[in-house]
Amino acid sequence: MDKIDSRILQELQDDFPLSERPYEVTADRLQISRVELWDRIQRMLDDGLIRRMGASFDSNKFGFRSTLAAVSVDPELVDRAAEIIGQFPEVTHSYLRNDVFNIWFTIIAVDDKRIEDILEQIRTFLSLERSKVLNLPEKRLFKLDARFSVSQQS
Repeated sequence: MDKIDSRILQELQDDFPLSERPYEVTADRLQISRVELWDRIQRMLDDGLIRRMGASFDSNKFGFRSTLAAVSVDPELVDRAAEIIGQFPEVTHSYLRNDVFNIWFTIIAVDDKRIEDILEQIRTFLSLERSKVLNLPEKRLFKLDARFSVSQQS
C-alpha cells in the first residue's frame, strides 16, 4: 500500500462525490486516471483491504428498527446457523465470536414485530431454547466514526 492508495481510501471515506461519475471526479482530485483508480480499488478489494463499499444510512430516520442479536449454537452447527441467519435480507452482517453466544448479527427491519418474527424463525430452524437467542435492541445510540487510516512510514 502506497501514498496513492492511502489517499484513495481517504477520498472514498471522507469526500465521496455525489456525481453522475464519482470515480472520474475522485480520479481528477487525485490526479490519476480513472482506470488507475479503479484498478487500485479492485486490488484493495481483492486483497481484503476494502471489505465493502457502499452508502451507510441511518435506518431509524427512515422509520426502520434495528437490533443486535446473538445465538448460542454448538460448534458443529455454526455453519448451518450462519447459513440460516444469512438467508434473511434484514440481516446486515454477522460475526463469529469465541464465546457462549457465538454468532452475533444485526437486523434492520420495518418494525419490532418483524425483528421478533425473524428471531423466532431462526430459533425454530435451529431448534434452540429461547435462552439461546438474544435480542439486544438499542437503548441509547453511541455512534463512532470508524474510518480506515494509514500512516505512511518513511
